[in-house]
Amino acid sequence: MNQKFPLRRFLPLLGLGLLSAWGCTKENPSPASSLGDSVDASLSSAALRSAQATPGFVMRAKQYIIIASGDQLPANIEAQTTAANGQVTNQLREAGLAVATSDDPDFAAKAAKIAGVRSVVHDFTYQGFEPQPNRTLEALADNVNPPSTGDSNPFLPLQWGATAIQAPAAWNTGNQGQGVLVADLDGGFELQHPDLAGNIVGSRSFVPGEPAQFVGAGSSHGTHTAGTIAAVDNNIGVIGIAPRAKLLLVKVLGDGGSGSFSWLIQGIIYATQQRADVINMSLGAAVPRNGKYLDDAGNVINDTKATQELLVALSKATSYATKNGVTLIASAGNDANNGNRDQSVVHIPADATGVISISATGPSGWALAPRTTNLDRFASYSNYGTPAITFAAPGGDFAYPGNEIATIAGVRQYVWALDMVLSTGRVSTVGGVVQGGYTWMAGTSMAAPHATGVAALIIGKNGGDMDPSRVEAALRASANDLGKPGRDPYYGYGRVNALRAVSQAN
Repeated sequence: MNQKFPLRRFLPLLGLGLLSAWGCTKENPSPASSLGDSVDASLSSAALRSAQATPGFVMRAKQYIIIASGDQLPANIEAQTTAANGQVTNQLREAGLAVATSDDPDFAAKAAKIAGVRSVVHDFTYQGFEPQPNRTLEALADNVNPPSTGDSNPFLPLQWGATAIQAPAAWNTGNQGQGVLVADLDGGFELQHPDLAGNIVGSRSFVPGEPAQFVGAGSSHGTHTAGTIAAVDNNIGVIGIAPRAKLLLVKVLGDGGSGSFSWLIQGIIYATQQRADVINMSLGAAVPRNGKYLDDAGNVINDTKATQELLVALSKATSYATKNGVTLIASAGNDANNGNRDQSVVHIPADATGVISISATGPSGWALAPRTTNLDRFASYSNYGTPAITFAAPGGDFAYPGNEIATIAGVRQYVWALDMVLSTGRVSTVGGVVQGGYTWMAGTSMAAPHATGVAALIIGKNGGDMDPSRVEAALRASANDLGKPGRDPYYGYGRVNALRAVSQAN
């Protein structure tokens, strides 16, 4: 059935769908908060672009990651860790990793001497970045969808990202992600959202003291990414790129947006053991290569080896996943970093072994000319570089300079807001019935789930259990080669295309 949303005063602040902590506590516009007669134009998109968050990367003094020399942990790792004045809190034995805690400041040096242990590094917490100034690449686009199975979902006309990658035409071929399990590693999730509940087969939290259910304030980033991947085709609100794929929702970030690398690593291992076909990671951190960071007491630390070993630990987890048939997709980052020139940071998990890294595209002023506006311009905030970017996908933008108002599919909203990605948001209960909310966000965090949805369509078409190298090859063969011919710093091998992905032999 169709839901009708009352007109209310517009909430003028927005979140930017940022990596990790998403950088702010801003409110996101939603269709339910469409513009009334009074418009607050005091906050321009230029002001939003100028807002910047300080990136955070902090060493956890008493928390450690033990890295095995090979693929397996020593058989007696718990006893030997205890002898080194530590305690193992979680064994990730198949990946050659363990998580430990210790009050002994010399624990890392002692535990590193255990036979079969490569190194012991501190765990870290991390946060994300705000976008930087505008940059575009222009190309023509035809923004008209054929009639499709998804047309009865009232907000599909607002999902320009589905149009850009020809998802409705892909659904018409019968390929909708059937038989595919996608794990979404993110913050908390609205598990009862009516556009998600029918596809959720499980949830798990690795954040101490927080359930997988979103319990924070403001917008739910995890709910947004999950909806882009696999919102149900149920005639209620939005529809996912792979609407018949199943979702395993794994919380590896707190609802406030920050997280520890050990939580991410545990999430990857867990999703792999649950036989996920694809893992989406709309999160990450820019880790300084020079090894300079703060500890949790505010002291400056300089340890280049720690950065290197942290990437080794994560790559052990990602290698374990890919060896077990899991395709890994991550957002490239939102600090407009030119990876060809600035190599001062390593982007985790996007730069880890076997991970497909996704940059973002987004229109400018789409609502003013929906049929002709370029949907493939490079987003103003997206990281770029070769080989940092594997593919591009719709992530939205907020760079449109004006405050014009447009009406699309009965929703009256700022033009710059409509350039962002619409997906599932917070829920509410009315008369004892759970009702879904919807909100716009922009970021490479929104681009990755578009690519993940296409990967799910490919795997479903091929009957599941598809080797990650074949999935990436199919994405590459079907992508629209934008920018310079071949692999380029902005679009990588191209912007993903759902219709071409399911129409060709894989």
